[in-house]
Amino acid sequence: MSDLRFKALVLEQQDKQLSAVVRTLGLADLPAGEVLVKVAYSGINFKDAMALGNRGIIRKFPAVPGIDLAGEVVTSEHPDHKPGDQVILTGWGMGERFWGGFSQYARVPGDGLVPLPAGLTARQAMAHGTAGLTAALCVAALLRNGARPGDGEVLVTGATGGVGSIAIALLARQGFQVAAMTGKPEQAAFLHELGASRLVGREALATPSKPGRFVLEAETFAAAVDTVGGPTLAAIVAGLKYGGSVAACGLVGGVEVDTHVFPFILRGVNLLGIDSVRCPTPRRIEAWAALARDVPAAVLEGLTREIGLAQVPDEAARILAGQARGRVLVNLT
Repeated sequence: MSDLRFKALVLEQQDKQLSAVVRTLGLADLPAGEVLVKVAYSGINFKDAMALGNRGIIRKFPAVPGIDLAGEVVTSEHPDHKPGDQVILTGWGMGERFWGGFSQYARVPGDGLVPLPAGLTARQAMAHGTAGLTAALCVAALLRNGARPGDGEVLVTGATGGVGSIAIALLARQGFQVAAMTGKPEQAAFLHELGASRLVGREALATPSKPGRFVLEAETFAAAVDTVGGPTLAAIVAGLKYGGSVAACGLVGGVEVDTHVFPFILRGVNLLGIDSVRCPTPRRIEAWAALARDVPAAVLEGLTREIGLAQVPDEAARILAGQARGRVLVNLT
């Protein structure tokens, strides 16, 4: 295989300017890694868009971005994987600390790979990608902390994005009434088709006029999946019902959360941090099983658009501009 040639999207830096170019590479160009994977599909996530937008995600160049991949093991020096295995890798520093999934071949650490679950193709797995995995981890965390369908509505913020849209589908499948928060009312039909019972405008959780206003608000939602952070997360915490939980996994609305101890000590609410990068393998496997089981193939297909490598930079720019809807699949075949 030493003469194998393949395509990859390479981030290059010159005079502090980044450019993303589709290059033809050989196996000798790939960094070291325990497992060589022939990549079938990847997907674009917010972190990929940040990397392509020079937001400090990648600091050593040249580099291949892409925090997700699904494909087939070609060679392996890892005891848990053998040639021919169908595998998924999300997170683990891929597309950040080491070259990622926007390449037809990738060398990766074996500990991060999980088997492709029964009931999912490689294409479907990457239609979910890190976004789907994160959504499934959020829903699992809410369930572990006592969320039940009869308790009241569950709020999902960033509802038309990858995490939000899949979270809605998962929660609806579990029998929850889902309120979808979005600034895109024109997407109402799309969100109702996913399973949202109603839409909530962004103004419902507006930025407070002064710091500390979100101390305690009316008890509105039984639980929430928040992809936004910042003042939105503060408002959610202040308005959760007694014993409610919010699974927090995003920061597009800001990294600072101005809140108080009162929601936690007077209402017993739970702020649940969700990490999909270093998440232990057993929880990853459980989350992928939930995605395979609880998101109908037709719903997933309706969430997904497919592009090629050359289209990735333009798609990343749309994500950073807030124009994303659902999931964008990158076909490496």
